[in-house]
Amino acid sequence: MLTSDESELDVKHHSFFTTMEVAALLSPSTTSFRPHFRHPIFSTPSRPFNSPSSAALSNQLNRKKSPVLRPLHRTRKKSIIAPLPSSSDTCPPTESKPPPPPQGAKPIPLIISVAIGMVVYFFIPRAPELTPQAWQLLSIFLSTIAGLVLSPLPVGAWAFLGLTASILTNTLSFTTALSAFTNEVIWLVVISFFFARGFVKTGLGERIATYFVKWLGKSTLGLSYGLTLSEALIAPAMPSTTARAGGVFLPIIQSLSLSSGSKPGDPSKNKLGSFLVQSQFQSSGNSSALFLTAAAQNLLCLKLAEEVGVVVSNPWVSWFEAASLPAFVSLLASPLILYNLCPPEIKDTPDAPAMAAKKLELMGPVSENEWVMITTMLLAVSLWVFGDALGVSSVVAAMLGLSILLLSGVLDWNDCISEKSAWDTFVWFAVLVGMANQLSELGIVSWISNYVALSLESLSLSWPIAFVVLQGAYFSIHYLFASQTGHVGALYSAFLAMHLAAGVPGGLSALALAYNTNLFGALTHYSSGQAAVYFGGTILFWKTRFNFVKICELNIVFLWLWKQVVM
Repeated sequence: MLTSDESELDVKHHSFFTTMEVAALLSPSTTSFRPHFRHPIFSTPSRPFNSPSSAALSNQLNRKKSPVLRPLHRTRKKSIIAPLPSSSDTCPPTESKPPPPPQGAKPIPLIISVAIGMVVYFFIPRAPELTPQAWQLLSIFLSTIAGLVLSPLPVGAWAFLGLTASILTNTLSFTTALSAFTNEVIWLVVISFFFARGFVKTGLGERIATYFVKWLGKSTLGLSYGLTLSEALIAPAMPSTTARAGGVFLPIIQSLSLSSGSKPGDPSKNKLGSFLVQSQFQSSGNSSALFLTAAAQNLLCLKLAEEVGVVVSNPWVSWFEAASLPAFVSLLASPLILYNLCPPEIKDTPDAPAMAAKKLELMGPVSENEWVMITTMLLAVSLWVFGDALGVSSVVAAMLGLSILLLSGVLDWNDCISEKSAWDTFVWFAVLVGMANQLSELGIVSWISNYVALSLESLSLSWPIAFVVLQGAYFSIHYLFASQTGHVGALYSAFLAMHLAAGVPGGLSALALAYNTNLFGALTHYSSGQAAVYFGGTILFWKTRFNFVKICELNIVFLWLWKQVVM
């Protein structure tokens, strides 16, 4: 039995073949005719038939009930078309598609995020030291921060809603609310994403890492050191830890692991891949903490510190001087510690240098675009270091570097437009910086710091002990966050104010919190963008002992900074 849909489809195509049959019968040719049309629902082609003679043709045309000229849907038994097969033979079983994801905001995170601000504004008594405008802005800010943690919408979209709420409720004027969009640091962060794209597009980052594999890759530990040191080398000119992870180092690690028979998501991952991923992941925070321009959150930290009143003079050099010793010690210690905590089954990798040499041979000599990239980054880094003496700000140096890349064709404007993460960061970064600035101007930050100072005084804590307690709290809270920059935007200003209220020196507080921000990026497999890159495909079993590496590095940072302040 044919279904109704099959019958209707059969009639349509039978009409087509009736025309074809008539054309064949009227043809003077005596050769066989085979229709070339073949519909996919038919299981076999039509059988050929021979054109009849002229007399036979005349007799057939004069017949009143010619089976050829009659519509085939009335003479199905005489059709030359093979019977339609059953639907089970022609249509493969279709898998049920999963329902599309719900559109718009996630209901539960949305309700919780909005409820936090509503409870603060309507049910918690306003402090007498604060104006109604300040209390209203605080409630909007807390809802915005809650949304960054719970993610009812993407970060940029939720920040835009917070911006809209502050203007709609007349908490901030339009000009004041959008004032941070002209901030120099924010534009420096955006341009840094374009620099990172240039490293990936030209292949320069991959080439540098491959050279280190060639030089140090004869053993597994040497291979790890090669990857770690190469990231530290390119970090100041490639200011995105996530871009370095996804665009340079993860592809190299995957290639080396697979060539050694170490497959992700398989027990064989312990041969090599698990160790290399963990080592590179843990070491990436040290590279990001070594240079001011190695990560976007570093620039955000110093900008927020300025809003609280802590200004770091000559920031690029000051940052490097304070970070160099603990960062270099950590860079050397992390692979060795992990080599003992998470020992790879393969200790020697004699083929890795040969693979790297072959890859470099395939890549060919350094291209013109790579030379332009090298020259531009050397210029930009030099201006970042000596810009204060030359009267060139960091953002102007970055703009000059980007202009060179655009003029030379290393990057085109489409590359900049398509860098979605840059523009997303631009929106939510500007919103948070703008709100933080207004919180400070309206007296909210000073009110919080005074409250914390009174609490610490009641506990009779000296500033060194308060320093350790606050830094530990700031570090541990990151278990609730999936973004380093989100954590900074939510808590950096408040914790810096707490440090100042406890009597901790401002420079020490600002830099320690900033370094801390880079270190907790490797706290969990969801704690940062690079964590999502390294563990997104195949999450390795997380072991708490890996976090001892971060604790050791954190202690080194504290001791070094403390020494700098005391001396």
